[in-house]
Amino acid sequence: MAITDWPEEQRPRERLIKHGATILSDAELLAVFLRVGVAGKSAVDLARDMVQHFGSLNGLFAASLHDFSKLNGLGPAKYAQLQAVLELAKRSLSEELQAGVTLSSPQAVKQYLQLLLGGKAYESFAVLFLDVKNRLIACEEMFRGTLTHTSVYPREIVKVALGHNAASVILAHNHPSGTPEPSAADHTLTQALKQALALIDIRVLDHFVVAGKHVYSFTEHGQL
Repeated sequence: MAITDWPEEQRPRERLIKHGATILSDAELLAVFLRVGVAGKSAVDLARDMVQHFGSLNGLFAASLHDFSKLNGLGPAKYAQLQAVLELAKRSLSEELQAGVTLSSPQAVKQYLQLLLGGKAYESFAVLFLDVKNRLIACEEMFRGTLTHTSVYPREIVKVALGHNAASVILAHNHPSGTPEPSAADHTLTQALKQALALIDIRVLDHFVVAGKHVYSFTEHGQL
């Protein structure tokens, strides 16, 4: 049955307008984005198929055009629209961070990092460089691949931090395995970077580990 045949109070778009987006499920939000389904499936049914096929929203967001287009009803146009929506969300959160909410709103930082790192299939190490008022100057992916104390070079981060005239930094990396708890190597790396940056009077405010929908904060756990 098409969504237009549903009772109005059950239609995702009408529910969003009346009650707000937060009450909708992942599939319903995607259905609003899709607008229409395919033969034999409503937009909500197609959205459920998308989430199930890719395992999660982050898996969907990180999908290549080739993998995205494998599902009936999806193609380059929808892929481009979805990537545009994701980029707008990143830029909106980036604007908040540039306004200096990095300490007053850690949730905004977490949401930004989830969009940035949550869907990547490989390990990625990023650094947020902040000014004296904790406003975001830049966010750069510094390293990718298997991250260890020996593969993440403190001198490279120090060099970039000096180039940005940063007063502090926030470290972040992802765990594609889906487990957010930091490893012993993560703790060793964090302390090495903290010590290296302290030599040039740059503070490490936090280190976040992103694993899908979960984000681990070193600071919140008293580990910085």
